[in-house]
Amino acid sequence: MTSIVPLTDKQLHQLSVSIGKAVNPTETPVKEKHVRSAIIGTYQEKSGMIFWLYMLRQPLQENQIVAWKFCHVLHKILREGHPKVIPDSQRYRGKLEDIGKLWQHLREGYGQLIQLYIRLLITKLDFHKRNPRIPGNLQVTEEELVAIGENDINVYFQMSVEMFDYMDDILNLQRAVTTSLKNTPLNSMTVNGQCRLAPLIPCVLDASQLYDYCVKILFKLHSALPADTLAGHRDRFSKQFHELKKFYNTVKQRQYFKHLITTPALPENPPNFLIQSELRTYVTPRVVLPPEESLDSDMVVDSLIDTSDTSSLPGDQPDSTRNGSISPDVLAERESLIDHLQQENSRQRQELQDLLIDHQRIMEELQNRATQLESGLMAKCNEIEQEKQLNQDSLKQKADMMVKVHESEEKYKVLEEKFQKLKDVYAKLREEHISLIRKKAEADKQIGVLKMSQEKLERRTIEAERRLDELIQGQDITEKEARKAVEAQQDLDDVKEQLNATKAENLALIAKNDFITSKKTALEGDLHDLLAQKEELDLKIEKLEVEADRCRNEINVHADTMLYELLLNCISEAEDIIQYSLSAIDNPAMSDLTCTPQYLERLEESTLKSLDALDSTYTGYVCDTTKGKMLMKSAIHVAYVLGLYLIHAKSTSNTSIDITLGDKLTNECKQLGLLSLTMFSYIKEKSPMTVGQINDVKQQFKKICELAATLSSGQGNVEVVGTLVEAELLSMDKAIEEAANRIQDMLEKSRAADSGLKLEVNGKILDSCTELMKCIRQLVKKSRLLQAEIVEQGKGTASATEFYKRNHQWSEGLISAAKAVALGATLLLEAADKVVSGNGKFEQLVVASQGIAASTAQLVIASRVKANRNSSNLAALSEASKDVTQATGSVVAIAKNCSHLVEDNDDLDISGLSLHQAKRLEMEAQVRVLELEQALETERLRLSALRRHHYQLEGEKDDQFILMTE
Repeated sequence: MTSIVPLTDKQLHQLSVSIGKAVNPTETPVKEKHVRSAIIGTYQEKSGMIFWLYMLRQPLQENQIVAWKFCHVLHKILREGHPKVIPDSQRYRGKLEDIGKLWQHLREGYGQLIQLYIRLLITKLDFHKRNPRIPGNLQVTEEELVAIGENDINVYFQMSVEMFDYMDDILNLQRAVTTSLKNTPLNSMTVNGQCRLAPLIPCVLDASQLYDYCVKILFKLHSALPADTLAGHRDRFSKQFHELKKFYNTVKQRQYFKHLITTPALPENPPNFLIQSELRTYVTPRVVLPPEESLDSDMVVDSLIDTSDTSSLPGDQPDSTRNGSISPDVLAERESLIDHLQQENSRQRQELQDLLIDHQRIMEELQNRATQLESGLMAKCNEIEQEKQLNQDSLKQKADMMVKVHESEEKYKVLEEKFQKLKDVYAKLREEHISLIRKKAEADKQIGVLKMSQEKLERRTIEAERRLDELIQGQDITEKEARKAVEAQQDLDDVKEQLNATKAENLALIAKNDFITSKKTALEGDLHDLLAQKEELDLKIEKLEVEADRCRNEINVHADTMLYELLLNCISEAEDIIQYSLSAIDNPAMSDLTCTPQYLERLEESTLKSLDALDSTYTGYVCDTTKGKMLMKSAIHVAYVLGLYLIHAKSTSNTSIDITLGDKLTNECKQLGLLSLTMFSYIKEKSPMTVGQINDVKQQFKKICELAATLSSGQGNVEVVGTLVEAELLSMDKAIEEAANRIQDMLEKSRAADSGLKLEVNGKILDSCTELMKCIRQLVKKSRLLQAEIVEQGKGTASATEFYKRNHQWSEGLISAAKAVALGATLLLEAADKVVSGNGKFEQLVVASQGIAASTAQLVIASRVKANRNSSNLAALSEASKDVTQATGSVVAIAKNCSHLVEDNDDLDISGLSLHQAKRLEMEAQVRVLELEQALETERLRLSALRRHHYQLEGEKDDQFILMTE
């Protein structure tokens, strides 16, 4: 264990300053010298603790630029820092997760990029934690890779899955960075764009190494496992191959990376892992980084000038200096050579000065060009901002227009309410006016009656006064008529009383007449006011009716315009739905989805009904434009059901046994999508060809329905597979149980019948075989538990048989693995029986045990394909697989040991041989060795031929199985 050397205060200060400068909040790329200082600090400290101590003091959760640069610096430290940086960084995994969770909520800027980079760093830490023998820069030799894999197929299988996950995170990050540059006015020649692109350099280095190791590991897996078991690996590698090639092309096209990194050229097509010979033609991709400049420009300039000593020139004559004197010719020649060299030196200095001047001029021109480009870029940015502002203003105006329309509608409703109220008031006033006119007529009639009564009273008063005058005049003439006078007096009193009563009644009638007259005058005034108000209301009503008609016309026109714009938006949305469905069909991830033809048939009726409804709705819309809402609803519904049908039809084509038929169904689906887009474009343009285009879509849809119906006949093999899985698994269990019982019987018989060395050999062999069968039975038990978990998680509401039918390729792999395990148990039993009985060879037992170990490995791989990586049953199955491997090794070791025991027992006694006999036996032994070597080579060729024939028979068997089920 190496001790940690404490750093001096000066070194700590320099490291702190370098880290602060490396992750400064300025949006510029990280400088290499600052990162190099941090890397050197990890080697000086022999740890990464000081780096994390200073890094966590930075505002990682406050500034997105600092967080982004932190990810870049940490990636470089993990790759190039001291080996202890990676284990020291494991304790900060939770801190990294917190940073990623914080910045993932920022939808703009670096938020999503930081979250993806944090995920990549966590994946890198987990990868090195599970594979501690792989360094941070991922550079290992082929021998080291073989040693890490331990020559175990299970280890290689798990390692390949982890490398695939690592590669996915790298590709996701580079895709997000490239997309962010497309969505912003940044490019690779600005400091802002370079800040985002700089972390892709270590990503290129990691991706190159991962690609190389994946290719080599997949070739190893294909040499040991069936091709069907690794179908998922090949599909995943093919997808990553094309994305990695696109990544390298992007790096090559960026001007920023021209002098920083050189990406390798990948082949046109991914390697064919089914052909092992392609491994010999495989070329490891190499990423080239430019060497760091170690000399300054002044040193380079000085190196161009020859400053060596001229004391020993080529023209010197050593003989001339032996006596201490130099001839004049030699001196002259030396002087001329010195002058020539000085002139050459001056000329080279002048050329160098001219080159420097040209270099400076070119640099100035490039700087001016860069300045012009930056100004042009800023102008373009301003134009884009203006366009965005205009777009926002138009959206705001549209929103204001909608608000005005809403206000106009509200105002129209208020005016209608006011008009209704005025109308009600007018009707009420009219009724009151009519009632007042009627009351006036009754009052006039009463006044006439009162006038007649008053005239009658006046006549009676006049008559009474006349009679009173007559009585007064007759009082003096006749005194005889005293009694008559008294009576007259009484009559006079009565008349006076009647007169007074009549006068009082007359006064009351006069007062009543005055009251009625005043009331009549008031009613006439009110009537006049009501008539004036009626005229004003009539004028206001006329104005309001004119204004209402104008507003109603404007609202109708605006509503028609908005309705048409809304219709165009809805049809555009429908086109986007169809376009999304077409892009989903071309997505390679769709190849994993499946759908039964029976479910696809259920979608046909609703889709045809929606197309018929669109036809009738569009015909009604052409005749009456007010039916635009119905057309919008129908268009959106048709786009939804067509998009849904296209995706399910593509999923149904994935289940087709006939690849040509599946491809044809996919092409017809694409044609249906294109016809649908043309139909929607005709609807937007109100083209007279729209009805015919709708009929074309119907015909294409019916054609797809007929083509999909033919797929049902090709699913017979899937039905058979669903019922064969359980039968083959039960047959495998039965074969293993019978083999275990028979081995136990053989052990008991051997103990009863044999003795000595034979009993010892048979006991060891049968005990090891019994232990191997126990391990195999335990592995089969764990495999059944894992398969039950897989079926329970994946079947949903369906039965287990339906799950096997839906996943028929995986089910066929299980059937093949179960058959192989059952056959391996039978072969192991036969080999053990022959060895115990003395009719067999120990090599047969070794081959049989290795064969059943390979068969159980095939069963483990087939069970692991669809299992959850965190499943406890999967972990138990892996442990059981290791036990089988150990038991197999024990059988092989015991067989070899027993073979040596038997051979040692049968050794030839050569103590009594003469020289001639020993020489003859030695020659016979050499001949036997040569014969055995020749026989070994012949048997190896025969084994290769048998294996090829075996693979061919399996392929023909699968083809016959498909033909029988069809």
